[in-house]
Amino acid sequence: MKLKNKIAIITGGAMGNGLGIAKVFLKEGAKVAILDYDDKLTETVQNLNQNNNVLGYKVDIRNMNNVKEAIQDIYDKWGNIDILVNNAGVCKLKPFMEMDDDLRDFHFDINIKGTWNVTKATIPYMKQGSIINLSSVTGPLVADSGEVAYATTKAALIGFTKGLAAELVNQNIRVNAIMPGYIMTPMVSGMAKESNETNPQSVVDGIAKAIPMKRLGTIEELGNLAAFLASDESSYITAQGIVIDGGSTLPETMTMGV
Repeated sequence: MKLKNKIAIITGGAMGNGLGIAKVFLKEGAKVAILDYDDKLTETVQNLNQNNNVLGYKVDIRNMNNVKEAIQDIYDKWGNIDILVNNAGVCKLKPFMEMDDDLRDFHFDINIKGTWNVTKATIPYMKQGSIINLSSVTGPLVADSGEVAYATTKAALIGFTKGLAAELVNQNIRVNAIMPGYIMTPMVSGMAKESNETNPQSVVDGIAKAIPMKRLGTIEELGNLAAFLASDESSYITAQGIVIDGGSTLPETMTMGV
């Protein structure tokens, strides 16, 4: 087990990509503390917890005091922090000229400032280890209409990853980013429903058709990548953004080719 006896914090771990990461981390021997604001947190912790290896904290990562209290409690209970996965994030589609400042700030406050808060609160408790930021292919590589706020925040996380990696390398803390394409998560399901309330599955099917692998990724597949980046197997990798997208950013166009 590549994460045996490691202590991991995962934000937004109650569902979606965070849940997939938590499942794989537990399978690989880690203890997992989940920070999430969703009411599903309690159910997730109950379902995952075996041998007292899962903790859950209902935390709004925009609130630094709440974040600090949770991190301190994790350290007090388990005595160490080896891994931080900044997974929590939001995406609300809206054309740029129709997006008000509140919705813009909702993205910035959670996706950027929330990641900043949790990272800053956690680093003092890390003697060494791995920080993994969930960016996206959206922003750094591609974008669709309505994604300006989301794309901006996810591109910012690549800069955050590189700058932080440069500062922490001498502390034996590696910092990398995962850049997912379409993974089958509640966020994707919600976006599909917003696009077509009567037949959201047709939206998902259309997305899959445009991906070279002809399917969306699973949360466990993303979890496997996170486990690799969290483990000593990736000990010479830092400051990188790793794409996991089934080849969705590969096609030059969707209308040419043989």
